[in-house]
Amino acid sequence: MPKIELTTVINAPIEICFDLSRSIDLHQISTANTSEKAVAGVTSGLIGLNEYVTWEATHFGIRQQLSSKITAYNRPYYFVDEQIKGAFIAIYHQHKFEEINGKVLMADIFEFKAPYGIFGRIFNALVLTNYLKKLLLHRNEIIKNYAETNKWKSILDEKQYQITSKSC
Repeated sequence: MPKIELTTVINAPIEICFDLSRSIDLHQISTANTSEKAVAGVTSGLIGLNEYVTWEATHFGIRQQLSSKITAYNRPYYFVDEQIKGAFIAIYHQHKFEEINGKVLMADIFEFKAPYGIFGRIFNALVLTNYLKKLLLHRNEIIKNYAETNKWKSILDEKQYQITSKSC
């Protein structure tokens, strides 16, 4: 299976980074260019363990749906979402968070398998892997931007977070 590994350094509390990463609302903001919308399951707020969301979006000119479920969860350090229905044979996306010297190291490990045998593998190599990497990089930049500014307060309930003057 192809694997995309990304690391983003964020100057914000780990809990905020973790929760922004599992926010349905922020995900929709980060994928506005594909008109991605949550249409079933958890459709707003924060998704948690054993919950699922069905996304509808247009990719490569084709309107499609993909359902994923949170299959592992250890707040604020780790969660996994896996495709349970959709165009791929499999998607396994690990989200890891580590606090180092007052900053958060946010790591994505995104593994996927496209259908259509050899044609799917060729499409992966020529187009799909780079396309998915760009989507993930853009999403991570949005998370970083919201976490490092007061924008996170438009997504998360600030009463749930211990914020010190150094944090935001």
